[in-house]
Amino acid sequence: MTRRSVRRSVRLLGVASGSTALVLGLAGSALACNIKDFSAEAKCDGGKGVIVVTDTDASAKDATVTVFLKGIGGIETKVGEQPVKGSKKGSRITFAENWKPSATYRVHVEADQAVDEDIQPDLVTPSTACKTESRPPKPTPSTPPPSPSPSKSESESAPAESATPTPSASESTSAPADTSNNAPSPAVGESNLAETGADSNTGLIAGIAAALVVVGGGAVWLGMRRRSTSRNG
Repeated sequence: MTRRSVRRSVRLLGVASGSTALVLGLAGSALACNIKDFSAEAKCDGGKGVIVVTDTDASAKDATVTVFLKGIGGIETKVGEQPVKGSKKGSRITFAENWKPSATYRVHVEADQAVDEDIQPDLVTPSTACKTESRPPKPTPSTPPPSPSPSKSESESAPAESATPTPSASESTSAPADTSNNAPSPAVGESNLAETGADSNTGLIAGIAAALVVVGGGAVWLGMRRRSTSRNG
């Protein structure tokens, strides 16, 4: 072997080893867990807000995701914390958070000492809140109106009316007929006497007779007195 052939062999070996190292480095970086493998978004689920975090880590390392709500003055409120194991297709976890429009959330990821960062940029919710599903109102059963209660005057007058029933037309007409039929009929003589007394001048005749009796009595008395005086004289 000449020196020229040896040099060519060394160069080829160096190029091959370098290419192999580059390929292995790229493959290792592709399989390593990275903050870029995580994403977060705000969605609506049946009229309620949720925050969904997706992990597309192909190395399938265990990670922990924590969500914080950013308030006024830098005050943060912890929404929740959940574990996740990445996959090439993408593993999703959901945080039940009824978010408000244009709210800001910070999503932090920790994965086997490989990742300890926040997803950038921070999550900002949509400017429109989730719409609640409108349901038709249930029909309410119609209740009949309450019957009016009788007043005090009506309740007091009702027994009086029922206690004294009014006679019917037939009863009122038949009552006089019954009384006339049941009454005893007068005798024939009494009826005739009543009629003659009402039609003749019996009173006048009786008066004249009485006067004549008085006059006759007086005449008899005077006659007897004269006879007695004549005898004594």
